[in-house]
Amino acid sequence: MKENTNNMQSKMWDERYSNHEFAYGKLPNVFFEESIQNIKPGNILIPADGEGRNGVHAAKLGWKVTSIDLSLEGKNKALALAKENNVTINYLVNDLIQLDFEKGSFDAIGLIYAHFSAENKSLLHKKLDKYLKPGGLIIFEAFSKTHLQFNQLNPKVRGPKDIDTLFSIQEIAADFLNYEFIVLTENEVDLAEGKFHIGKGSVIRFIGRKK
Repeated sequence: MKENTNNMQSKMWDERYSNHEFAYGKLPNVFFEESIQNIKPGNILIPADGEGRNGVHAAKLGWKVTSIDLSLEGKNKALALAKENNVTINYLVNDLIQLDFEKGSFDAIGLIYAHFSAENKSLLHKKLDKYLKPGGLIIFEAFSKTHLQFNQLNPKVRGPKDIDTLFSIQEIAADFLNYEFIVLTENEVDLAEGKFHIGKGSVIRFIGRKK
């Protein structure tokens, strides 16, 4: 069943990314862009990097980027975007839960709209924590549980419709207990990211430094 679910997810994202147009645009997420700009570059892991807009932006700042996604179409678009910007990224097409990196491999992790299934999201956050060095940073933005009402008012803003795959401040605080919370807020934001994030939504924003 899990393999079938992954295949369905891969197919869905492949379909979304198969068009010439970039589904979420070529520019990085605003919060990610603002958060990473003053951090000394090192190794960064970006799960659910889709068409690579955030990974490519990090690479342009001098980061060594490892991106992960289920979509081969996403990888193709990401590598094309990297070439367009004269940078390189390491892009892995796989389910994050099946991957394994050495402990403390990364100086930062970017989790931008990395929505996982309800049964896996805390498990994956704790797995990612092992890959981050002490003193390393997590930069996180994703839809909050209250986003459902925004989605109902404006379907163009998109986002998961299963409340259990959405996030709350309490969940993030519980998943990252061993972190200094530099930012942990719920915000209403106006999204203008390609054609799939358009309009007002509600997000959780988190920057945490591993103790």
